[in-house]
Amino acid sequence: MYSRSVFDTADSNVAGRIRKDAPLANLTWFQLGGPARYLTSPRTVEELAWTWRRARDAGVPVKMLGGGANVLISDAGFDGLVIRLNDPTFRQIEYDDPDGRPSGRVIAGGGVDLMRLSRDCSRRGLSGLECMGGIPGTVGGAVCMNAGGRWGQFGDVVRRVDLLTPEGEVRSAEAADLHLGYRHAELGGAIVLAVELMLTPDDPQRVSERFREIWRCKKDSQPLADKSAGCIFKNPANGSPAGALIDAAGLKGARNGGAYVSARHANFIVADHYAKASHVMGLIDHVRDEVARCFGVDLELEIDLWS
Repeated sequence: MYSRSVFDTADSNVAGRIRKDAPLANLTWFQLGGPARYLTSPRTVEELAWTWRRARDAGVPVKMLGGGANVLISDAGFDGLVIRLNDPTFRQIEYDDPDGRPSGRVIAGGGVDLMRLSRDCSRRGLSGLECMGGIPGTVGGAVCMNAGGRWGQFGDVVRRVDLLTPEGEVRSAEAADLHLGYRHAELGGAIVLAVELMLTPDDPQRVSERFREIWRCKKDSQPLADKSAGCIFKNPANGSPAGALIDAAGLKGARNGGAYVSARHANFIVADHYAKASHVMGLIDHVRDEVARCFGVDLELEIDLWS
């Protein structure tokens, strides 16, 4: 248990923006889980650095929460500080249009909605983010896990990233320095403040149609309207995708309490209205055990479990 005075200060009004025992369930796509000990939305990089430093000095664990699409929070919640970059400061998008012609260079804040960015870029005739259609979350989260699918990955168009290090320093990193791979980025524990992207100018109608095609394909094959968190497991490096393995193990429709494996896409777990986070966690364990028993494959989680 942490003291409620961890973030108190006589010299700053930042502490007044930190909520205590704050509900988190409605901030996630699963809409499950307990509260956070602390929850805050900094207004500036300086406020973010101050809050993070105070938490670190007090030994308080810190989690970043973006769009809540790739996370499952335990029923007990998170006994630490949760930071959201949903202030307008971190949701700016800058398009480089010299002489009215798009250069393809776009700078997006870490808190920018990923779907909004991909849709807006497509409408402007900037190609490269169509593959993000149907992927919820924020730009910061897209960097952290190199979001994507069979049409491409976010890292394909990343040129540079502005980061806040655990030491409170703002630095820039080239894409090559992040060693972006399948659902992987080496950030050294830093927070993504903004990302510079390099897209390809193209015909707006053609780019928008590609975006809509990808979006329709995902909508037809994934339970996007249900309470889920996207793909639960990463695809194994070799062999069949995780969803195909789960399906072949006869697990579509498998249920644990209020959680069940989607009949539309076996790598999605859906939460009913009476589900608990423990139901989802129990089903995850069951699926992993069955796939390992049937095929000798140890599925690795793609979602982030908070306990």
